[in-house]
Amino acid sequence: MMRIEHILSLRADARRPIRVLVVGAGGTGSAITMGLPYLDQALRAWGRFAGLDVVLMDADTVSETNCIRQPFSVSDIGQNKATVLINRINLFWGTHWRAEPRYFDENTFEKNRITTIDILIGCVDSRAARRVIAESLFRHNNGTGYWLDLGNNAASGQFVLGQPLNYSNRRSAQRLRTVSELYPEIIDAEPGEDPLPSCSAIEALERQEPFINQTLAMSALSLLARLLRYGKIAHHGGFFNAATGKMTALAVDTELWRKTRRRNRAMQAKLPVR
Repeated sequence: MMRIEHILSLRADARRPIRVLVVGAGGTGSAITMGLPYLDQALRAWGRFAGLDVVLMDADTVSETNCIRQPFSVSDIGQNKATVLINRINLFWGTHWRAEPRYFDENTFEKNRITTIDILIGCVDSRAARRVIAESLFRHNNGTGYWLDLGNNAASGQFVLGQPLNYSNRRSAQRLRTVSELYPEIIDAEPGEDPLPSCSAIEALERQEPFINQTLAMSALSLLARLLRYGKIAHHGGFFNAATGKMTALAVDTELWRKTRRRNRAMQAKLPVR
């Protein structure tokens, strides 16, 4: 094992906030977003940064089914998810965060209202959407410092914090590997996507157990809080299984990264050519 500690690459500055872009306002994205004000308040109290400056991006509107597992009510149906959540947070917490009622695409960072981001939090539910994020973050002219990806299925999920290889993150053995580098199948849309969202409350609960999103979101936020408070972390992700109740940490371990990538390449080589 070659376990090391990752040192925060953002310079602590009590005069400026950390710029965060959350992509996706569904089950996990809404849970993350509703938890970010607590991290914002903690950062201000610690005096390491001037809180958070958050943009939430999603073009989806609230449906009746969304009111079962997501923090929306019947009165929100038909409204944009990002706008509803950000308005609610700004009203309660007195923040000035922004909603972008559109999908993330390959031109997002070139558009005027989205500039360099310190942390991008991806809460998308398709491989194709993850691929667009990965390709954008790995461009040589992109300056995003960290990519925190969260994903889940019916009874399990994972979160991985990485540093995309771009002008902010140079090649280094200690650079945190991203979810797309460690598990490239997560951005491969050719095998097909998971089933579409459910159209009924019963079907929604059968396809995904309650509290998976919240468990992953709180664990991911806890990881971010430790990194931003102490300036270092020994793990950069985790895997949760609701059936066993077990959370397994993803260590900051260069040898583990190499073994994971070798295993994935070997598995890919065994697959039939499409």
